[in-house]
Amino acid sequence: MKTIIRIFIAALIGWGCTSSSGNGVVSPPKDDSLEYYPPTPVKLDKQLFRHYFREVSHFFETGLLNRGFSGGILVAKDGNIIYEKYAGYANPKIKEAFTDSTSTHIASSGKTFTGMAILRMAQDGLIALDDQMEKFFPGFPYPGVSVQMLLTHRSGLPNYVYFMPKNEWKDRQVTNQDVLDYMLTKKPNRSFSPGRRFSYSNTNYVLLALIIEKVSGLSFPDYMKARYFEPLGMHHTFVYSTKENQNVISSYQAGGSVWDNDHLEGTYGDKNIYTTPRDLLKWDQAFYTDQIINKRFLDSAFTPYSNERPSVHNYGLGWRLLMLPNGKKVVYHNGRWHGFNAAFARLIDEKVTIIVLGNKYNSRIYSNARKSYDIFGDYLQDGDRDDDDAEMAESSHKTASVQKSSSLAARKVKNKG
Repeated sequence: MKTIIRIFIAALIGWGCTSSSGNGVVSPPKDDSLEYYPPTPVKLDKQLFRHYFREVSHFFETGLLNRGFSGGILVAKDGNIIYEKYAGYANPKIKEAFTDSTSTHIASSGKTFTGMAILRMAQDGLIALDDQMEKFFPGFPYPGVSVQMLLTHRSGLPNYVYFMPKNEWKDRQVTNQDVLDYMLTKKPNRSFSPGRRFSYSNTNYVLLALIIEKVSGLSFPDYMKARYFEPLGMHHTFVYSTKENQNVISSYQAGGSVWDNDHLEGTYGDKNIYTTPRDLLKWDQAFYTDQIINKRFLDSAFTPYSNERPSVHNYGLGWRLLMLPNGKKVVYHNGRWHGFNAAFARLIDEKVTIIVLGNKYNSRIYSNARKSYDIFGDYLQDGDRDDDDAEMAESSHKTASVQKSSSLAARKVKNKG
């Protein structure tokens, strides 16, 4: 009985030392200066932490939070959260606040999961990066396409967003298998010969998810949950699938109206991972260990493979790269799907993680995330173009023009027999 009482008292003391503010940030413990919030992480020097906290909070609060932002922001150094903020609504109709446990669609930022899962399969000898698509998909009508070409967007395969006509999918959502079947039967023209150049195509990552399913014998959502999400403690992360009755939040236009779904909601691998800033930090931190992948394969993922056009912008194996003239490298992947915007960046030199996720369309998410790099180092170079344009031009799905482009592409395929 005495033991139970002692445990109960200890629990009360522990509970009383910290308290939640309701927005996912823990109040300062009593032994920390009450002038600062949140408390100084144990692994960071107090003065250094306070410097970064001042800079980051001022930057985002003046440049994004006061500009109609709805979502979550998390900035960490050495795995320690130095700034975390949630604003807006997960559901404006019922005034449901956006919190640290609100799972949000991260669109193309989810390609980092698909890419690393494929690399781990290669590391384990289950596949090879030079394996051809015919090995996995008999009768594949585009010879010469390897796994690595899919990872680096150098396959030349057309983007399914533009060749899957909406009028053929009135009763159900397009799935990954539907995309493959359409390619096998309709054979839409490829964009260029394999390996010739870089061209961002979501088809690549839809096929990679199918490869994962074929090799593992599990559905992509089940595989990612068992292999990565659960082991890493990513309890608010999942792959959306139309086969399950999953309750997910909607996204919104900049003006506040709901962004309607379309016929392309059901594909994954290229998109459809829902997660939180805190869970993404766990994903980020796992790359500083061998938990996900060994150093050789990790280095290959962060190597630029598109060098035919000199630029600071490049692509690795599932990751975008900024290769700056002063030797700095940013490993990142942004994403957009409907009104969801996601920015996920890793500053390797400083071990800084910058995550901004939103459910109400706001292009400032990309520019603010990018400009915040300079708080930690010299990352904005003269002559570097604004990455927002690249993200919009090559984003996972340019939803405003999908329906029109899909219909046009369908007519072209039909006319070419």
